[in-house]
Amino acid sequence: MKHRSISEKGLLYFILICSVILLSGCWDRNEVNDLALITAAGFDKFADDKIELTVLVYIPKGGSNAQAMESSNTGASQTLVRSAVGKTVADAMAKLQEKLPRKIFWGHTDVFLLHEELAKKGIAEHVDFIMRHPTLRERGQIFVSSQKAKKLLRLMPPLERDLSEVLKELSQHKLGLNITTKKLAQMLLGDSGDCALPWITILPPESKDKPLQTIAYSTGTAIFKKDKMVGIIDDSVTRGVLWLRNEILLGVITIKPPKTNGYISVNVLQAQSKLVPKIQNGIWTITLKSESASDIVQNTTNLDVSDPVVVKSLEPLLAKEVEKRIKQARTQVQEEMKADIFGFAEAFHRKYPDVWNKKKNSWNEIYPNVELKFDTKSHIRRQGLTS
Repeated sequence: MKHRSISEKGLLYFILICSVILLSGCWDRNEVNDLALITAAGFDKFADDKIELTVLVYIPKGGSNAQAMESSNTGASQTLVRSAVGKTVADAMAKLQEKLPRKIFWGHTDVFLLHEELAKKGIAEHVDFIMRHPTLRERGQIFVSSQKAKKLLRLMPPLERDLSEVLKELSQHKLGLNITTKKLAQMLLGDSGDCALPWITILPPESKDKPLQTIAYSTGTAIFKKDKMVGIIDDSVTRGVLWLRNEILLGVITIKPPKTNGYISVNVLQAQSKLVPKIQNGIWTITLKSESASDIVQNTTNLDVSDPVVVKSLEPLLAKEVEKRIKQARTQVQEEMKADIFGFAEAFHRKYPDVWNKKKNSWNEIYPNVELKFDTKSHIRRQGLTS
């Protein structure tokens, strides 16, 4: 028994030694000091149908030669901006790598900027690079800018590390469209193929002596017919788009009650909406069923909002204000730009798959004439702390 026990232990040791050989280890590791960590990338149209790729590189504190690289930037935020021109984004990236001593790493890229001029020509081929590259994140935020992306990435925000941090924080506020690369690809491959992206511009700096110490902020939405930008809507009309897309999370609505002076403002805390399509006698209609709950945050009228009767009289006014914003979005986007960014095509496809398969090639003619109806309910839950 003793000899058998010794042989079993020997066999066990032999198996353990062999298993160590099969371990991969860290033979292909990449040290942080050897990587150029891209946090934001911008695409600008260049001469001769070429594209200029600009990247914002983050240099970790304590990294080798960090101070030397910091000095090349105008601020002390440990960031570096570099650009290269190529026939495609991939071609520009290859040329950009020649200008950086570290290997480009896309795994931390949270923001993509597209210049207006480039967006009007078409964004499909550039989105193809973003979705096809193995290390790029599908949850990166995409924006269209009125200024060159190269100019935006050189801004030095007063409160955040760099522009990528600013735009990430603004997206989390949910006050406008929040479009990731994955969501954009889904819209481009959807039934209508139309899409929308947040529209940003530079906030005027507080000091003329420090023109770069400012941020870029969202001022509306860029509307795309297929992959080409066809127009812009402002932030107030964007709120109507959010209601139709069931993406309204936060917002303040101000109403003026009749027969009184002053205004009442409510804070929307909860909101849900649903598109209900209907085809009858050849007429295509969409009913928006929406319901919201709000709190009163300011009352400058002489109305007693602690009175339930008064509160009930305010709720229809809120519903009409919501419908007003939605009608503005419908007029500009559906009737004028004829872009289906609301998801009407998907709604009809889900409910009437057979009809859709027959009529989908005529959707561009059908969509502008789709009638929009409302079933809006607005509830006021609380009056605030004062009475």
